[in-house]
Amino acid sequence: MEDTFDYPYCDDVEKYDKICRIGKGTFGEVFRAKHKETRKEVALKKILMDNEQEGFPITAIREIKLLRSYKDENVVNLIEVCRSTPEVNGKAISYLVFDFCHHDLAGLIQEAHDKIKSIPNIKCIVKQLLEGLHKLHTNRIIHRDMKSSNILITKDGELKIADFGLARPYSLDAKNRKYTNRVVTLWYRPPELLLGERNYACAVDIWGVGCIMSELFTKEPLMKGSTEQHQLQLIADNIGPISPEVWPRVVDLPLYHKLSNVINNGKQRKLLLLKIKRCTSNEYALDLLKKLLILDPSKRIDANSALDHDFFWDERDPQPAEKRALARSLSSISQSQFEYTARHRRIQNPGPNTNNFVAQQMVNRGNNHRHLGHRPGPSNNDGQYRDHVY
Repeated sequence: MEDTFDYPYCDDVEKYDKICRIGKGTFGEVFRAKHKETRKEVALKKILMDNEQEGFPITAIREIKLLRSYKDENVVNLIEVCRSTPEVNGKAISYLVFDFCHHDLAGLIQEAHDKIKSIPNIKCIVKQLLEGLHKLHTNRIIHRDMKSSNILITKDGELKIADFGLARPYSLDAKNRKYTNRVVTLWYRPPELLLGERNYACAVDIWGVGCIMSELFTKEPLMKGSTEQHQLQLIADNIGPISPEVWPRVVDLPLYHKLSNVINNGKQRKLLLLKIKRCTSNEYALDLLKKLLILDPSKRIDANSALDHDFFWDERDPQPAEKRALARSLSSISQSQFEYTARHRRIQNPGPNTNNFVAQQMVNRGNNHRHLGHRPGPSNNDGQYRDHVY
């Protein structure tokens, strides 16, 4: 007799019409969709099960649990969990259903930077990001994948932190913290994780905010390493040598002595300031960036202190734009901007002087954006590793 399955608390995803795919990462694909009856736009996140050996992915369970229990205006809203009709092998595909946001920040930076590059707009975006993170950290939640493509912007100018697949609650007792350091996309990963730290908390997210803020000014990621060692080299070049003089506890990290010749080479290039000064003369922005990107995580500014920084409050400087003003800046954009779709548009329409080799380089850069280093382990085609996440 053929088995039948009933899901009384989990609707069939067929009640939504998929419009197009707008994202693809390690743990899922994201589609733009509409409810067939209400015509409400949503984002459907398909949970990838291809490489799962132990049932439902722990990352999806953690994301569902966290978003069900935590609601905030600067965090993406989980509406429901749906499933597909079981296939021949008996597996039903699960979907997380979110409120639809019209852009992600990476797509806006790449395709519509002129709309958001003003100081008031940058302040509005960074302030909302810090407000969302402050509330997460106050509730003892670390995101662990801060990057511009995980920051969504609605058509009303409201920022939403998305993709909580790597997020987790953290312990206030440092002795009880022993988490994986195989988190955070490589270009946004802080030096402590690159050096093997497993006892960490909110400072790993703050480093990501610094990388995102610099990207808002320069229009490209600050440090685009191809491997973990290369990323550490770029951090040393852009921020400064990673040494006990600026970070006393660094000598205790597992990989410090193996890599000390790479990260403590005596050079004082500090390219970050040069890159930012080409884009803005705002001294408050430079000062906040330096505090967000301090090498020693114990000295790195926290979200609450960052919100009190003069960058947002000094009366001699332009004030942060209101959300509705940011929305007006975005209103002339004719289509939604997402990193995934923007990259594919560039590949499909490379322009008159672009050959196939350059198009392939675009694909490679997109893959590197998600790269998590060269370590043994099962992986999929976007360069990230599927592993137990603690």
